[in-house]
Amino acid sequence: MVDATHISFAADDRSYFSLIKKEIHRLAIEAGINVNRINELDLIVAEMTSNLYKYSDDGEILMGTFANGGSPYVELISIDNGPGMVNPARMMVDGVSTTKTLGHGLGSMKRLSDTFELYSQPGWGTIVLSRVYSDPEKLKADEKVILRPIVVSKPGEKTSGDGFVYKKTDKYLKMMLADGLGHGPEANKAINEAAAAFKVFPDYSPTETLRFIHASIKKTRGAVINVVGYNYGEKKWSSAGIGNIAARMFGPVNFKNHMSYNGIVGHNIPNTMNDQQYTADEFNQVMLCSDGIKTRIDLAKYPLMYKYDLSVLAAAIYKDHARKNDDMSVIIAKVK
Repeated sequence: MVDATHISFAADDRSYFSLIKKEIHRLAIEAGINVNRINELDLIVAEMTSNLYKYSDDGEILMGTFANGGSPYVELISIDNGPGMVNPARMMVDGVSTTKTLGHGLGSMKRLSDTFELYSQPGWGTIVLSRVYSDPEKLKADEKVILRPIVVSKPGEKTSGDGFVYKKTDKYLKMMLADGLGHGPEANKAINEAAAAFKVFPDYSPTETLRFIHASIKKTRGAVINVVGYNYGEKKWSSAGIGNIAARMFGPVNFKNHMSYNGIVGHNIPNTMNDQQYTADEFNQVMLCSDGIKTRIDLAKYPLMYKYDLSVLAAAIYKDHARKNDDMSVIIAKVK
């Protein structure tokens, strides 16, 4: 079933921290994470919530579980709007603290995590990323395109009206971000039927994929959708979209906003559509956002972000641009 990739936990009230820890523990068990790793995950969550309590008035933790081809992992992303850090690298050293504690928190989180990154700016806040794999020996996958999604349901909804799915072959990667009309179960039904059609369609073309999905979801309330593919041999992106899914291609120097067609998949789409292509030499990354994310995104606001995991960038965009009264999605893919 296609649904939110992450669950948002508000971490601004200390009295709820034990509930957050128990819920993340439960979700990790459901995902099939090794018991020993879950114990380490519990310690990471405890350190994250403690830091958010000390340094932030409106902390948030995003938690996602990913199957990873049979080697599942948990991703935790701590987000705050606190004072930030002048020298994040120094704060990673054991014994360094700004609150007269032992100063082992960040260091211990790093040691317990299989992937750990910290991004911070003074006056902006801090993002901490931690991934814990059930089997750390399998954490390194040889991927030609790195893909990082953050999809979060509208607060108060049990299912997401946004949905992300992808398909890999030996020749290409193809991905889809869909936003079902409205919110809740009926919107989720629309994106799941779109995802089912996406998975069975055998061809590469994003435009023809959209046409096939359109015919397949006519009995739903419909969705706005963008489909992006990357051809390994040609080293080119291909993209086609209908409705207000924002797609931006960007590289070391340039960026370009992809223009979608007007319409609603499942109800009315243009008769004439074409795939738009972009070379990976010029644009090595693509970002997709649903309308739960404000589209006036200035990546220059995040200096040195190119050194960090794509999930950190996705979290920074979510932090600054999420409309918390909607389903929210940020998908980033990068050619290695």
